[in-house]
Formats: sequence, structure tokens, C-alpha cells
Amino acid sequence: MKRSLLFIILINAICIYPQNKMELFPRGLNFVPLKATLNEARMGIIYSPENNNMKIDVGDNVDLISFRVSDDERITAGVEFFAYALSRSYNEFRLQIDAVDGLFGGNISYSKKINDKRFSGRIRIIHNSAHLVDGHWDFHNGKWIDDYKPIPYARDYAELALAYEYNTGFALLKNYTSFEYSFLVRPDDVKRFNFNGGIEAGLNHLTGSLLGEEFRTFVAYNFLLSGAGYFSGSNNFMLGIKFGKWNENGVTVFINYYKGLDVFHAYYKERVERAGIGFTIDFL
Repeated sequence: MKRSLLFIILINAICIYPQNKMELFPRGLNFVPLKATLNEARMGIIYSPENNNMKIDVGDNVDLISFRVSDDERITAGVEFFAYALSRSYNEFRLQIDAVDGLFGGNISYSKKINDKRFSGRIRIIHNSAHLVDGHWDFHNGKWIDDYKPIPYARDYAELALAYEYNTGFALLKNYTSFEYSFLVRPDDVKRFNFNGGIEAGLNHLTGSLLGEEFRTFVAYNFLLSGAGYFSGSNNFMLGIKFGKWNENGVTVFINYYKGLDVFHAYYKERVERAGIGFTIDFL
């Protein structure tokens, strides 16, 4: 009954809202995904030459409806479905997928421009589950590799992310922070609170043009405080080039260094250190 009432209220609000200020399936994302965080919807690969491992990202984030409050202020609502997988090796013409994290949910985003500055915020609710798959199974011996067995990992969480963008003359800077609270966790030693903070800098003097499209060199850093049993810090550094306008569609190539708790939550207690090269196809 409550869900039906909320649905009726939402439909009435959409019908009453001035049509020239409302847009279905707007172009572009109101809250641009954060480059150095690890739980954003993206499409791409990070390859680690040291051990031939790959992180494979598949997914998308789409704004479904936009409400324009003013010329420089709007609110959007959208959905996101994505997964990332760990490939340990390549054998018999197929990737050996060891572990997969699947995530899906919805979000509401807000943005406001003030001259050359931009403030944006996002509230989202996400379900995350993690799995070991056939690449972690030893078919010859009929057991899990290293006797490491599947863990029933799941997390339903709400996240509030805030970002502030401005041009210093030297770089297009974005400072951001986010707070997560998990209202469901499994196993129960997973910490319910997570904190993210970071910075992105698109360097104004390391830009150019390729086939009529601009490109820009950037650096990005993210710090994550999370844990199981106790809190632990994780650091992610990126140096790359974005081909295409900074906050629009394009391709990003980068080098990456990560040290902290494993991003594949089937190994949620393990600490790892990985360096790699990668790319993403940006649908913004």
C-alpha cells in the first residue's frame, strides 16, 4: 500500500511539474563518476604485468529523468548496473575468471554551477555481492585453489558523495568526499561505515588535439577507509590521458597503483599491492 501511494505521488509530481523544466533520458551524467574510486560503473580493463592479472569492468550508469531547477541548477534520478571481474590467466582461448563483484542500484544527483565553479552531490543505494567462480576451481584435483573457499559476501549500502570542481589556471580540480553506511552486511565482521576522499586534476598545460578532439593529461588519487574487524586504509593513484572533453564521452588510458584491501570482496580481508596499465571507455 505504501509503495503504491509513493508511486502515485511520483507520477502526479511528474505530471504537475512544468514540462519545459523536465527531461526524460537527458544527455550526459549530472554527477560524473569519480576516476580513482573502485565502485563506479565503467567499462574497461586494468592489466597487471607482474602477474598477468586483469581487472575487467563492465557496466553503465544512466540518468533517466532530469528536473531543471534553474539554468545552472538541476536534479536527476538514474540507475546503475555493473560488475568487475578478476582474471588470473588466459588458457585454451578463454579468460580464467577467478572472482566477480556484482553491483546494482539507483541514485539521485544534484548539481549547481556558480561562474566557473561547480558543486555536485549524489545519494545512491547499491547492492554488492561477491563470488568465487570457475577460474578459482582446480579441476584436476577437484577442489578450490589454495583451499580458499567461497565466502557469502554481500553488502547493501547507502552512499552520500559530494564534489567541488573549479579551475585554478594550472588545472581543472575536483575535490570530493563520500560516506557509506551498510544497512546489511555479510559476513558480520564487515565494517558498516566506509569513507572515501580524493582529488582529480586535469592539467591545463598538458593538453592537445587528436583528430579534432581534445585530450588532457590528469592525475587522480583516492583514499578509502573500510575494513573487516578493524578499519584499514587503501590508496589508489592514477596518471593518465583523457581523450575527449573532460566531463563528456571519450576514452581514458592510464597507469595505476593500488595498495590496500582487495577490491574483489571474495577476498575482503586480504591486503594487496598492484600496479597496472589500463583504459576505460567513458559514457558520460
